[in-house]
Amino acid sequence: MYDVTAIGELLIDFTPYGTSENGGSLFEQNPGGAPANVLVALAKLNKQTGFIGKVGNDQFGHYLKKVMEDHKVDMSGLVFSQDVNTTLAFVHLDEDGDRSFSFYRKPGADMTLDSKEIDKSVIKNSRIFHFGSLSMTHEPAASATLDSAKYAKENGIIVSYDPNLRMPLWSSTEDAKNMIIKGLPFADILKISEEEFQFITGSTDLVKGTGYLCKEYGISLIFVTRGKKGCFYRMKEFTGSKEGIKVATIDTTGAGDAFLGGVLYKILEKGGRPSELEREEVKSIAAFANGVAAVSTTNKGGIPSMPVLSEIEELLNEENALI
Repeated sequence: MYDVTAIGELLIDFTPYGTSENGGSLFEQNPGGAPANVLVALAKLNKQTGFIGKVGNDQFGHYLKKVMEDHKVDMSGLVFSQDVNTTLAFVHLDEDGDRSFSFYRKPGADMTLDSKEIDKSVIKNSRIFHFGSLSMTHEPAASATLDSAKYAKENGIIVSYDPNLRMPLWSSTEDAKNMIIKGLPFADILKISEEEFQFITGSTDLVKGTGYLCKEYGISLIFVTRGKKGCFYRMKEFTGSKEGIKVATIDTTGAGDAFLGGVLYKILEKGGRPSELEREEVKSIAAFANGVAAVSTTNKGGIPSMPVLSEIEELLNEENALI
């Protein structure tokens, strides 16, 4: 039995690592991909996780499989492509540690995952199934992702969704919006950034916009991440927000995934379905998830920066002592 399984992209993040003697930019190879980040965040918190996806039969693909297995993520759902290489992403950081990306994915192996290559029993034997929108940019992976989300929903699995907006990977703004919206009806839990929220709803009003999303798509629980400002949340008719935690930020890569890992961890710990949570429980989930995200930004990379429980608790204890 898995606590969480996820489908999607597993790729290489080349993260800035100073400059050479000649003044050229140096990059460090790090494992990445939003669904993979979420699973490692949970595995670091001692949850049983499994990955479904595709990489190239190249040095990068085999490296990624080993890294995930080293973090105790089950990789029996990983497929190797004989024809297409592993996706590469170069991360660019500004002075605040905020990042942008350049992708080498024309195509990438993750885009070629087919529904026929997925063992549905992995999904069926999960408490939570997670997916994002980056595996929906191209076929056949788009259909494989949506079919898997539909299968999870039909089998009573809690479904988590992250509309991870990376515009350079979409053919057009219209295509991105249409496909991202296709994932919403399957979601019990939605983790979305402010930028993504505005992109989907066309609104800056978090209260009205999340109310619309819940009513229109039947979503039980929504978290809007707001960077340094923390997060906004909605469940049923109640909304709230939780301030971010100030830390010495080095790299925000994977911070949203760390946040979602924190959300899913707390939901697993509490048991039951998201729709059964009480107001105070949602507030405590938001506080914990903020803590996971904050700690993750104090190290470089996505997967390498995911914290263990003691690091999160130490930060939250320090934060509570200041209140």
